Amino acid sequence: MDDRTRTGRVVVLVLPEVNLLDLGGPVQVFDAAAHLGAPYRVEYVADTPEVESAQGLRFAGLGPLAETGPGDLVLVPGPRLREPGPGRPLVPGTAVRWLRSAHRAGSRIASVCSGAAALGEAGLLDGRRCTTHWTLIETMRRRYPAARVQDAVLYVHDGPVSTSAGISTGIDLALSLVEREHGPALAAAVARQLVVYLRRAGTDTQISAFLQHRAHLHPAVHRVQDHLAQHLDVPHTLAELAAVANLSPRGLSRAFTATVGITPLEYRQRLRLELAARLLAETDLTVEAVAARCGFRDARHFRRLFTARYGVPPSASRQAPVASPPGAC
Repeated sequence: MDDRTRTGRVVVLVLPEVNLLDLGGPVQVFDAAAHLGAPYRVEYVADTPEVESAQGLRFAGLGPLAETGPGDLVLVPGPRLREPGPGRPLVPGTAVRWLRSAHRAGSRIASVCSGAAALGEAGLLDGRRCTTHWTLIETMRRRYPAARVQDAVLYVHDGPVSTSAGISTGIDLALSLVEREHGPALAAAVARQLVVYLRRAGTDTQISAFLQHRAHLHPAVHRVQDHLAQHLDVPHTLAELAAVANLSPRGLSRAFTATVGITPLEYRQRLRLELAARLLAETDLTVEAVAARCGFRDARHFRRLFTARYGVPPSASRQAPVASPPGAC
């Protein structure tokens, strides 16, 4: 989606007997991203002003089912589902009709866990890949035969509709949406704020180098990684990076290698090369300009490193997507 069409509005549909973690996990991701500068605004809507959660906590002062439009994200946390019966639908009909309207208006729709059932009732999963909690996979396949229900994945993006598996994977889904809209550096910063690991579904794209080595809790190493990501065009000595970490050069090398698996300067090179691949694919900058933007003083040296990493020279990467190097996660 074009940056100009994003509103930053996250409209949370609070269904009866909503599960608290399904709601609180992804909402906190967007809230943390907003505190770090992303223009997210979270709103809560329901078909009644008060809703009781599955865990007994009552939500009050909820907004009505307002209109949404292109650039808005509608988030559907999972409720505790009960078998439908006479006069008792699986999901309230007003919510189903509202979801259809939001989809027609061009809003993106994302569900957490059993929230996928609401999307299924609205027909939004027909012909789409999707997922849900593992206990509901077969039920979803029977109830929504036109949906392409996937198992053994954390979440699935299919066009403007995204779905996630059980409970805590709503955090993974929200981090992925933040990364898509605002880049991997912000997603990594949010994950660090929430003290969670960054994960990816098996069917999704390769993990960015900006995210791949952030699944640790060492604060000094995180400071160095943040500093490198924000200053890729600047040369750094090991001593300068050690000062950022408030460690000795030897102490930083030991800590960085133990937590990340590579040295600080090797890590910097991976970030620079990934940024270069992105600039080559998404801009009209010359190879020389890309090399300079990414901190390489010698364009010939950059060409050698790029070719060794990706198997094609920088000039060829404009014609075809760059594949992940062997051994990348």
